[in-house]
Amino acid sequence: MRIFHFLLMTMAALLLAPVQAVAQLPGAAGADHIAARLVAESDAPAPGSRVTLAFVMEPEPGWHGYWENPGDAGLGMTVKWTLPSGVSVGALRYPVPETLLISGLMNHVYEGRYAILTTLDIPASLKLGTKLPLRVRGDWLACTDQICVPAGADLALDLTVGDGAISPKMRAVFDGYRAHLPRPLGSQARFALANGKFRLAIPFPAAAQISQPWFFALTDGAFKYATPQRVTRNGDMLIVESDAAETALKEVKGVLRTGDHVGLSIDARPGAVPAAGTPVGGGQGATGGPGGLSTILFAFGGAILGGLILNIMPCVFPILSLKALSLAKAGGDAAGVKREAWAYAAGVIATCLALGAGLLALRAGGAAVGWAFQLQDPRVILLLLVLVTAIALNLAGLFELRAIGAGQGLAGKRGVAGAFWTGVLVAFVATPCTGPFMGAALGAALVLPVLAALAIFAGLGIGLALPFLLIALVPSIRAHMPKPGAWMGAFQRWLSIPMFVTALALAWLLGRQVGVSGMTIGLGAALATGLLLWLVGLRQHAGRTTAIVAPVLAALILVGGMVLLPPAGSASAAASSSTASIPFDEARLSQLRGEGKPVFLYFTADWCLTCKANEAAAIDRSEVAEAFAKAGVTMMVGDWTNADPAIGRFLESHGRSGVPLYLWYAPGKDAQVLPQVLTPATLTALVNG
Repeated sequence: MRIFHFLLMTMAALLLAPVQAVAQLPGAAGADHIAARLVAESDAPAPGSRVTLAFVMEPEPGWHGYWENPGDAGLGMTVKWTLPSGVSVGALRYPVPETLLISGLMNHVYEGRYAILTTLDIPASLKLGTKLPLRVRGDWLACTDQICVPAGADLALDLTVGDGAISPKMRAVFDGYRAHLPRPLGSQARFALANGKFRLAIPFPAAAQISQPWFFALTDGAFKYATPQRVTRNGDMLIVESDAAETALKEVKGVLRTGDHVGLSIDARPGAVPAAGTPVGGGQGATGGPGGLSTILFAFGGAILGGLILNIMPCVFPILSLKALSLAKAGGDAAGVKREAWAYAAGVIATCLALGAGLLALRAGGAAVGWAFQLQDPRVILLLLVLVTAIALNLAGLFELRAIGAGQGLAGKRGVAGAFWTGVLVAFVATPCTGPFMGAALGAALVLPVLAALAIFAGLGIGLALPFLLIALVPSIRAHMPKPGAWMGAFQRWLSIPMFVTALALAWLLGRQVGVSGMTIGLGAALATGLLLWLVGLRQHAGRTTAIVAPVLAALILVGGMVLLPPAGSASAAASSSTASIPFDEARLSQLRGEGKPVFLYFTADWCLTCKANEAAAIDRSEVAEAFAKAGVTMMVGDWTNADPAIGRFLESHGRSGVPLYLWYAPGKDAQVLPQVLTPATLTALVNG
């Protein structure tokens, strides 16, 4: 059927554009639509080693090549090798493909540069200096959205048996190619075919992130490629649903896309599939795509409701006390209350849109960031620590900030400006909280079209600002607001308490990010700011005005603290050095083994359900930690959540292509491979037996 589609497309192109088609028939010119090169990671592979080869394919603009299962139309790449005696080559390994829907046909394609990898095994009997001429005939299909052209090339590569050295440049290039290969899930998936539906259950931890989910089937005939796929979460399972093509299949293999050119290899057998759960952003549901109206409205409603609930979350409520005090001071000034409420809402919504746009831009640039990304930067935490400390000291009466201080009118631009910046601060600090209904909404926003995604972020801001808008616009609610009076001075002092607690939480967060030294710098900057504001307060109480020197000095304190902060991630490194667990490093592993120290090395990933179950049930148990500590065991962890080339190479060297992998290095002995299902007794027996 696929070849029939290919012939049909080519015949139609010949009829519609005969002159152009003749110029692009097979031959030297046709092959250029996708240029191909054969390169090796090492030009001097060692005897008895394995070297990685890459077919580097570069389509012209508007042209594309195909995955090993091309979908409804197209053909994958085929190769025919001519190799030296004793040399063998492995199977082709394709990167995660893209979807391309043309005239109702779903194609699994590559529209930009891509590399298909394989491995070459060098016999141990070969002597240094032996020439290895490699010859291969490759055939593939080059297509646009209008025409397909069979293409191919005779490729040659000459290697010489040597020391196996790999240059840093080639290592980096091939690591980039490997990063786009699907990684084995390591858990058994299940599928069911019933009532014309194909349903697939994939073990995938509920906390693991996923975007743009799509299942590319390697097994032909499992489901209709062009029909929409609905992807939902049910606990620690991803459920993929589509229209079935056949009813008698013994297994289904394929690749689950989890992000941009990132995915997992799936092996599914017949079995029970749970009911569908919460929709996952990016799957094409009944609406016909991720930008369907029902999906957008659902996410928009969830964002508004989630933003509304954020008003009572612990990380937001202290900041809201500022706005509560402002509205109380406005008293019966209905016009002033409305102006401030609209200004506050504008600040909240504008900040949510700015943060959302920044998040989308970073993700489009390839950064793996999520909501609250700005609070992952310790410099931002330091800024908030100093700002919140200043607000707390103002509320406590140390100095007077006239825009919000007691006894000062809040009319005009100064009151509106204060309300706007209060909204900015609330939205900026609120982002670490993920209340009910927010998870699905923000998950959808990360895979929806840009305008729809920004609407979701605006909905979050609307929900966050909604209580104060209701107070301003509904007279019956505003009538129950307390009248201005002497109580406001005491109320303002009490409100300083949650602000000081917020500053303490920010100092703790800074310590978590950059260690004790970073937290000390943050507290020092907050203390210096407090002393400066105390001097400002003394001048105010003496009837003197505060000069421009004060804000300049405050800025210098803040900049100085940012410059002195340790780099991000230093806290985790320090924590690792002070505990039995250290990040995977092959050189460090060799050093520990050379010193005769026992090492427990394991490889894990956030998307590996088996890994997480073993960690909870065995590795992280107190009896295991005590036994390892008593025996002086170093625990080394390789996190493969994001493709790490060093971990990928190490796994391959041990005959594994995925996680989990558990290795025990007893002093003076080679690695012992442990079972993939661990118990505390299995681990404690390593040092007690």
